Amino acid sequence: MAQPEKKSAVTPVSLIVDAILVGGFFVLMFSLFRIHVPSNDPKMITLWAALAAACISGVFWLAIQMFRVVYRAQKEAGK
Repeated sequence: MAQPEKKSAVTPVSLIVDAILVGGFFVLMFSLFRIHVPSNDPKMITLWAALAAACISGVFWLAIQMFRVVYRAQKEAGK
């Protein structure tokens, strides 16, 4: 029995959209975290704001991927 061909979930357009969304989210979080780092040293402020923004951006990327999977499953279930 032949299995139906499934479309790839990753396309060049989706990679570009993800990169833009995650990059923008990183910039937003970095700018917000800079004002909350309890230090007077500009290097430490930049370091810790970037590290925190990187972690949060990784979680945001995972949330985007989960949203896509759930959306695709609901869309296919509705057919």
